[in-house]
Order: sequence, then C-alpha cells, then structure tokens
Amino acid sequence: MAAPLAQASAGAPLALLSPTGLWLLALLGPLVLLYILKIKRSRRRVPSTWLWAAAQRDLMARAPFRRLIAQLPLILQALAFALLALALARPASRGRDLTGDHVAIILDASASMSAAARGPSGEATTRIELAKQVARDLLSGLAPGSDALILEAGRDARLVAALDRDLVRLRAAIDPVAARDVEGDLGAAVALAVDRLRQLGGARRIVVITDGNLARPGALRGVSLPLDVITVGDPIDNAAIVRVDVRSGSAGGAGGEPPEASEEVQAFLVVANFGAQPRDVYVTMRQDSALDVLGSRRVLVKPGERLPVVLTFRPSPGDYRKGLVFELSPRDAMPLDDVAYGRVPAGDKLPVFLASGGAGAQPGAGARPEAASGGSAWLERALASDPMTSVTSGGLADLLGAPGLDPDTFVVIDGACPPDPPGGDLLIVNPPPGRCFGTMVGQALERPTLTSWDTADPRLRFLTLDGVHLRAASSLTPEAAARALIRAQEGTIATDISTSSRTGTLLGFDVGESDWPLKASFVLFVRNLLEQARAHRAHGITGPARTGEPLRVSVPATARDLQAIGPAGERLDVAQRAGVAVVAETPRAGLYRLAWQGPQAGSVVVPANLTSVAESDLTPRPILAEGGGEVAVSSAAGEPDAHTEWTWLVALAALAFVVVDVWYFTRVPRPLRGGDSPAG
Repeated sequence: MAAPLAQASAGAPLALLSPTGLWLLALLGPLVLLYILKIKRSRRRVPSTWLWAAAQRDLMARAPFRRLIAQLPLILQALAFALLALALARPASRGRDLTGDHVAIILDASASMSAAARGPSGEATTRIELAKQVARDLLSGLAPGSDALILEAGRDARLVAALDRDLVRLRAAIDPVAARDVEGDLGAAVALAVDRLRQLGGARRIVVITDGNLARPGALRGVSLPLDVITVGDPIDNAAIVRVDVRSGSAGGAGGEPPEASEEVQAFLVVANFGAQPRDVYVTMRQDSALDVLGSRRVLVKPGERLPVVLTFRPSPGDYRKGLVFELSPRDAMPLDDVAYGRVPAGDKLPVFLASGGAGAQPGAGARPEAASGGSAWLERALASDPMTSVTSGGLADLLGAPGLDPDTFVVIDGACPPDPPGGDLLIVNPPPGRCFGTMVGQALERPTLTSWDTADPRLRFLTLDGVHLRAASSLTPEAAARALIRAQEGTIATDISTSSRTGTLLGFDVGESDWPLKASFVLFVRNLLEQARAHRAHGITGPARTGEPLRVSVPATARDLQAIGPAGERLDVAQRAGVAVVAETPRAGLYRLAWQGPQAGSVVVPANLTSVAESDLTPRPILAEGGGEVAVSSAAGEPDAHTEWTWLVALAALAFVVVDVWYFTRVPRPLRGGDSPAG
C-alpha cells in the first residue's frame, strides 16, 4: 500500500508515493557523470590537427572532467529516469482517508437505494451504484496493513466478504451487490459488524453507506464502536402504491341480470405522493402477461396526500386465481414502487362440501357405525342460507374420492373423522370415539350444561350460547387447554383442531340432538366459519406476502414434486411440511408461482409487494445516531475525489522520452546540399 508523502491544501486529495521506487533517481548521478568525464582517445597520425583542436585541448588538460554541456540526449535520458522512478513510486491521489486496523463497511441494499441518482460527472445512475463506488474508494483509502469486511443490509444482514487485506477480492465482492425490493434494517447489519469486530485488537471502525431513508430511524443508536455514516443521493419527489387489496364483490346487478353476471373483482389501492408538487398519474390494472387494460383511472394526487383508488372488472371463469399487475404512469425516479401485484379471487361463491359419515364411509375413515343423524339437514340448511356459497352434499366416500375438488372448498364432515380429508377449512361434527386431529374424543356426557365459550375467537364472535341445551355430547381432551372453544360443566365439548395449512373446528355433539339450530347463534356460528374460509380462500392461510419475508402457501397434504418459480422465472428452494409450502425468502416484488403433483395436483399464484411508506418516502430525514460510540455523518457529495493511481500514465510518459532518445541517435543525417560546407 502506498504511504502518504505529501498532502495538498485542506480539502484537496492526498498525494501518495511509495518511497521504494524513488531509489531509481540515484541513477541520475552516474548519467551526468558519463557526460562530463573526458573520453580516453587513442593516438593516430593525421596530416593536420586543426580539425581536432578541441580534442587536443582535452588531452592536454590535466582535469579528468569537462564542462557539462546541455545536450538533448542528456535531457531526454534524465527525464526518462525521473519519470520511471516516479512510476515505480506508484503515484496516486486519495480522496477518502479511512483510519482503523479493522474496518466494517455496510452497504444499504434496501428498496430506496434503487432510486435514480446523478453521478459525480452528472451521468445517470442509481443510489446503490453510488454507494458501491464510495465503498471502493474507502477500500483504496485503507491504511497499510489494515483489513476490511463488507456487509449488505437488506431486510436481514448478509456478509458479503469476510475480513481480508486483499483489495482485489474485496472490490470483486462489492460488484454483485444490488438493491433489493425490501424494507432495510441497518440495525441488524451494524449488530453483526460489532459482533465480528468486538474480539479483534487495534483500532476498529464501522462505516455505513446509505441514502438516509431508513425504515427504522433508531437503527444506529447505541453503537459501541466508532461509526461513520456516509449518505448518497439527493432528495427526490416520488409517488408510490403503498397499499393494495383485491376482493370479490358484487356490481349490484341490473334489471333481471343473473347473480353470476353481477360478480366483479374489486381492487383497492392507496396512491401516495411524497413530493412537493401535485402528481397527475394514471392507475391501471391488467392481468399478468397481458397487454389489455382491465381498468384505469386518472387521478391528481396532492403533495403529502394518500389517495384511495378503486378499480373493478367483471371476471370470466378463466380469470380466477390469475395474477394482476397495477401500475402508475408516468414512472418516476423510483420505478419499483410504481408497480404492485395482486391475484384474482377464486370466484364469488365459496364451494362447500357436506359429507355425512356412517354407512357410506370407507373402511378406516373413522366413521360412526350408525348412519349420520339428522344434524346434517340442519347444517345443510345453515350453509345454504348464505347466498354466496355453493353447497354439495354426499357421503364420506364421495368426498375422499372426488376428483378435481377445489383446494379451497369448505369441508363439513358429520359423524366421521378421516385422517386426511381434502379441501380447505374444516368442520367436523359428532366424531366417533378415538383420536381426531390431536384431540381425544372420549366418553359420552349426558345433558351437559354449557358454562363458557371463547368469545375472543373469530368463530364465536357476535353470538351467545345462553339457553342452548344438548341431549348428549362427547368429552373432548385437546392437546392444549387453550384450544378449547366451548366448555360444559362436565368438560370440553368443542375444540380448535387447526393445522398449519387449514383452520379446523371440532364439535363433539350432534347438532340435531340439541336445540341450538333453533337459535340465531347457530346461523351466526356457521356464517363466521364461512367468512373465515372465504378470507383464507382469497388470500391463503397466511395472507398476502411482503417482500423479504418468508412465503407460506397452503397446499394439499398429498402434494409432491413441489416447485416454486420467482417473478423472473428463477427456481426457488421450497420446503413442504404438514400441508404448508415455505419459500424462505422473497427478495423481489412480483408474482410467485407454486405447482405440485399428486392426487390433488394444482398450482397457485401468490403476489408479493413492497408497499412500504418508509422506503417510498425519499424526502430527507435526520439520521438518529446516538449512543456510547463516536458517530460522524457526512455526505458523499462533499467528500474529495476518489482514489486514482497514475502509475500507467507516468510510465507511458517515460517510455515516450526513451523512444525519442532512441530516434535521435538512430536518425539518418540530412544529406548536404550543393555548396554547403561540412561545418555549415
């Protein structure tokens, strides 16, 4: 590493030279000596000595040296020696002097770093590219013997390069760093840097390169090591889609229009303007991989306003579960948040399958030996009372052998408890004794007296069980007491049997053997179950995904050969367990596709969005950096020029002087013209 030999005035870059190359200047002495030493000449007989008068004087002089005469070859050779020595000294200018034996450089890779910016020469670039150039300059400014590590701060901290003194490897590790479509968390990266440097001796320092648009403003508080924050990018006006939700609704119908014709997809968006000027934008909706616009609105968003926008279209059966793309136009300096994604809901009507156990059950399905009771009729009547359901009735064998059953079907099983029923959310009523989804169905309870129910659970909201009488019920022993939904004086009679892939409810009694169907609370209970199943059908068991977070998707428990494809067509690692597929990370906004094989083969499209006010707001914000350590905040625009080595340029100039010197000695003399004398 070059050591500083001279420094220009304040604010100018340091001039760096390596003393190991300056020893070549000592050769200038022998060079000059060759030009002032007398030449030892041999004796020769000549007719006359008047042409060699000067040589005769040299021979007669007693001094060994002669007067130095400025000759062109001497000047060229001296300049070549001087420039070659300077080239070997590796001259360079260094703009950012970084002290410390061990330095951690943290690059902010959050979504706001993808915003457009201007480089030092006015060229168009992005904030992340400016940050990477600052990091390269910092590496060039490291003191001799120092080492550095590189960290990337997205939603989580990632080690880009471990502690190393090789600047070539460190710079190469910076090159692939890119802004991610996620909310950034500098705190995690700073904590990781502190952990890596804490055990090392000598001077330690952390440098954070960011645009200052921190999703968590207090992330830099309480840092125990010296901390430098270098900001890149200028304030930019920006508009963004900060919220999106897609639902299935009704258009209200017209005249004698059938109910199916009135179904429509309703997209609810919030457009925010973080600039100082009003923004006139178009908000459009289209299907993925299609150019036709399904809906469009032109809106004027005032400065600082968050404007709700509703777009609708009437779907055809082939549109269900397809991906949707929402766009703002014209685009601005941060195109990432001008696009959001959604999915067409799977139809307005929720499919429901009511399966009765008993004689129609398959062996081993866990059904009661007697035929299903009259409770199925009450259940079917309550389910059909919701106009937004499509109820199918049949035996348990019909359910288990149904080909192409909608994976989001709300399944109701009366009188049986099969181990792995297909479909979505599940309601099991009056199961036989034995184990049922982790709950032990035990002895019969005669005329149990209801004492309490979990009113905080969404399935039991807005209802009361006062005045409900049961003729008989089975005692239920759930895995955890917290899963009990309805309790009687004699024990638990309703529990939660939800799994990671579906919401399940277990009623340990025959509703036909009670007066509950005669109460309004029974219809409310069924409606609550249907609304919950409808919400899971619209968004999945875990709801819509946000970029940077794991993606969890409900799939059939029998699914195999599961594949996950990212927004750019890349294959992603996916894990599957207990009916839930998990993609560990969603670094990009877009539509993720999962497909599987098996008895219930299928596929699903899941949107992932940034929709972050903190990342889309590109206005300046103060950086809160308080704590026990030393903190310095500066702007990259105010820093000196970047580190530049001039070795190649100086060496090229030295070579030019050598070439001129060679030409001078090897040139062909100009021929004498007539009348010219040799002296003339």
